[in-house]
Amino acid sequence: MLRLVLRNLWARKVRLVMSGLAIVLGVAFLSGVLVFSNGLSSTFDSIIKGSTPDATVRAKGLDSFGPGDAGTPTATLGPDVVTRLAALPQVASARGSIDGKGMSLLDSHGALVGGTGAPTLAFNHSGALDMAGQPILLLKRGSWPGPGQLVLDEGSAKRAGYHVGDIVSLLPPTTSRQLKVPLVGTAEFNGGSTAGSTLLIFDTATAQRIFLGGRDAFTSVALTAAPGVSQTALVEAARMVLPADFEAVTGDQVVHESQDAISRLLDVISVFLLVFALIAVVVGAFIIVNTFTILVAQRTRELALLRALGATRRQITRSVLAEALAMSVVASSIGIALGWLLARGLAAVFRAAGLDIAGRVLTLDAASVLISYAVGVAVTLLAAWLPARRAGRVAPVTAMRGDLARTSAPLRARAVVAALLFAVGAVLAALAFLDAPGSPAAWVGAGALVWVLTLAASSSLVGRPVLVVCRAVFTRLFGATGRLAGENALRDPRRTGATASALMIGLALVSTIGVLAASLNSTVGDIVEEQFSSDFLVQSTTFAPFPTAIGDQLRSVPGVATVSRQQIVGATILDRSGSDSGRSTPLAGVDDAFTGIYRLEMRSGTEQLRGNGAVVASDLARQRGWHLGSPFELAFPAGRTLALTVTGISKPSAITAPISMRLALIAQAGLQRQDTSLSIMLAPGASAATVLPALKRVTDAAKIVEVYDKASFADQIRGQVDRLLYLIYGLLALAIVIAVIGIVNTLGLSVIERTREIGLLRAVGMSRARLRRMVTLESVAIALLGAVMGMVLGLLIGVLLRQALASQLTSLGLPLGQLALFLVVAVVVGILAAVLPAARAARLNVLAAITSE
Repeated sequence: MLRLVLRNLWARKVRLVMSGLAIVLGVAFLSGVLVFSNGLSSTFDSIIKGSTPDATVRAKGLDSFGPGDAGTPTATLGPDVVTRLAALPQVASARGSIDGKGMSLLDSHGALVGGTGAPTLAFNHSGALDMAGQPILLLKRGSWPGPGQLVLDEGSAKRAGYHVGDIVSLLPPTTSRQLKVPLVGTAEFNGGSTAGSTLLIFDTATAQRIFLGGRDAFTSVALTAAPGVSQTALVEAARMVLPADFEAVTGDQVVHESQDAISRLLDVISVFLLVFALIAVVVGAFIIVNTFTILVAQRTRELALLRALGATRRQITRSVLAEALAMSVVASSIGIALGWLLARGLAAVFRAAGLDIAGRVLTLDAASVLISYAVGVAVTLLAAWLPARRAGRVAPVTAMRGDLARTSAPLRARAVVAALLFAVGAVLAALAFLDAPGSPAAWVGAGALVWVLTLAASSSLVGRPVLVVCRAVFTRLFGATGRLAGENALRDPRRTGATASALMIGLALVSTIGVLAASLNSTVGDIVEEQFSSDFLVQSTTFAPFPTAIGDQLRSVPGVATVSRQQIVGATILDRSGSDSGRSTPLAGVDDAFTGIYRLEMRSGTEQLRGNGAVVASDLARQRGWHLGSPFELAFPAGRTLALTVTGISKPSAITAPISMRLALIAQAGLQRQDTSLSIMLAPGASAATVLPALKRVTDAAKIVEVYDKASFADQIRGQVDRLLYLIYGLLALAIVIAVIGIVNTLGLSVIERTREIGLLRAVGMSRARLRRMVTLESVAIALLGAVMGMVLGLLIGVLLRQALASQLTSLGLPLGQLALFLVVAVVVGILAAVLPAARAARLNVLAAITSE
């Protein structure tokens, strides 16, 4: 049997190539995602471990890689504390650090560098060592910075177009004036990479002047343990000399915090990519099922002869599965190799987005290889099992007659089962709107999964009306050729439906996401229209805080009457026992002019803020059990707390955070004053067309902020949604490509199967051009079947998901233009998929085709 399997593989190698290509692409995406994910983890692990000392002294409540919205603490340590730490017998060295936030790098042309990916890290060069006793920073070129000098990481220097000796332009966090400093060297973390981060390294005095107003102080201290001293003993000793608002933590704890915080981000990226990889693999499985079903049908007489010669059903089944196993191993091997290249392509995409992954860490480890092989082989064998089982059950005498006509009973039974499963999916989706426990979107998703799988299995029944319409349209447009194409598509509904199902899955997902994206854009438009009350809004292009000096300059622009400031920070809500939940809650500090511009929809109390009063969103108040007059306490970095009282409860709003308080309380919380957004109102009689250019001159000079009116602000948010949408469409394109391969494969096998029929058509006068047209129209019918089923189902799922998320997506949007485009794309897909099969059919020799078996 082994020799027979090898002979069959060799004899049908061309037929199996296309099916194998589907597995190659699916496994390549899966393998590439696994390699890329491992590379991400390795990159950050190297950075974290290579930049962490034995112990760190830091402000309380300021975790490593903590949320970026927490604000910048103003708490510092004096040099006397560093001296006391260095004098401890457990300490080999204590190096004071200034960790600056809000600094931005401009390139040699004055444009902002970064800001959309990895952060900009500004600090002093202290010569601190990591846990392995190695320098945290490694100098690559030039020298370490002296007074008023700068060292950059090599990646940022290259992106910004700077060389050692050039004058670098910087935007400091406390003023809108550019800072000019000479570049004297380049460096990188000991881990060998910066993951796309921008490193701005100063000498200590310069860092203190920029970030601490010239005070001789530090924001943290890096401790190196004396020989034989454990991290725990080092921390215990350091705690004895620290002020109350600072803490000492071990390097292992810092590494754990950092890895935990980074892993949450990396897991989101990895899961996001893995979902699309699995979609590609599932779509490939449909092609495998269809291919082996056709191959088994074409080998009926051969299999019957083997049965007549004594082969058992089990041997026949095993021989088909052995062919699938061999194909899957070869295809998976090629896919794994391509995945290694794809991982580098993903790294290049993320590098363009600001997250740089070193090429040396993108390696094929044993786990990635084994998982890729396991998925590729398992999916192929599972997909081939049903055709293999069917091959083993064919009776020899029936098979030798070629009498394999299917009865209608299985279709009727399938119709009943499909109807029941569609009903099950409908019940699951209905639970989303009947207050069932759990997430409403999850219930809709469960119902959607049942619908997709059921539609894929019953597409031969559900899609028949579409094929009938295609036959009628083709007949009217192309006459007898069109009718033949329509009849061919209807001849074997199982085969046609299975081929279209692969395309249906991809377009169902595309349509669902299109509805959600259109609804999000529509919701954004409604929110901006209802809540954008100011004439202009100024924000950072990356939603980061910016210097208050920018607001000062905008206030002086002629025609500006009011500049209202808002600062968003993070705080932890303390419970009655004084412990926190560990999760940061957004908090907005607003000035007195804020309530004169915006009107919150109040549930109770007043939106006017006085003293330590706070306005809280109704959902947060309900969650915490607050009502008017309820006191609560917030915790900030450096051990600062703030006692507030609920003086108003409002409907949740996009214009402020769940908790709003007076802007003046930000300083009491121990945080640096910066602005997150500015709301500008014009003076009576001032023209927006005249004032806007003057405002833009200020924001253009500041580089890090933009000024928006109502229309441009909505367009900016929609642009971000559209960029994410295009990324998702790009990832789903792989599933569409695999579906196209399935159509090509099915049509190619169908041409082989119908060789004699095609010869007879040519013999009675059908030209090569009309024959090519017939095959092309058959392909278009299959593509349209998949597109119509996918778009209708995707539209239904998208509408239900929007309804389940009605509290976030308040407006329904239907991407009718995109759906029309998808239909056009389906026609193009059908035409392209038919090129090779149609050419093969047209090249057949008429006499040889007529005499073929």
